[in-house]
Order: sequence, then structure tokens, then C-alpha cells
Amino acid sequence: MRRDVYQAIADPTRRQILMSLTKERKKVNALASQFNMTRQAVSLHVKFLQECGVISIEQEGRERYCNLEAQKLLEVADWLEPFKALWNNRLDRLDNLLNELQGKTKRK
Repeated sequence: MRRDVYQAIADPTRRQILMSLTKERKKVNALASQFNMTRQAVSLHVKFLQECGVISIEQEGRERYCNLEAQKLLEVADWLEPFKALWNNRLDRLDNLLNELQGKTKRK
């Protein structure tokens, strides 16, 4: 089964794992301690994220470290760009309308 970045961010737990890895790489056990679920459940999420290509795992001795592969998340940012432009346009129009309405109330 092919996994992609959108599947990675579809689950709230996986999104929290990704957010946690924005600060620094972490051991799987350290990630597991952040959640109210078993280490095995967190490991399954980690494996899923690795299959999606958004994290990599480095084995150092007995420890496994998770690293964020932020470049892969650019695919989501690129996909969201037209929506960002749409909302910026709408907010600019709202800002113009509010400025116009404020101008009318000051003149009265």
C-alpha cells in the first residue's frame, strides 16, 4: 500500500508526533511518554509516518531516534497555497469594507 503525506497528517496523534519533532529529534520512548496510549500504539504511528516519508529513523545502539523530514511536508504547503491566496483576498476585501465603514461613521 502506498502511503503519502496526506495520510500522515490525517490523524491527530500523528500530527502531534510531527509537531513534537519540529523542536528536536526524539527517541521513540520519549515520544510514547507524551501520549496516553501504549508504546506499541505510538510505534505503529511512527512506522506509519516513516512509510509516508515524513520522518526517518536512526538506530544508535539500542535506541531509535525519530527525525522530521520537513521537506516532504512542502507537498502539503504547495497544495494549500491556492486556498491561502483565496483567504488573503477575502480578508483584504473585508479589511477594505471595514475601513470604508469606519470612514463613514467618523464623518457623521
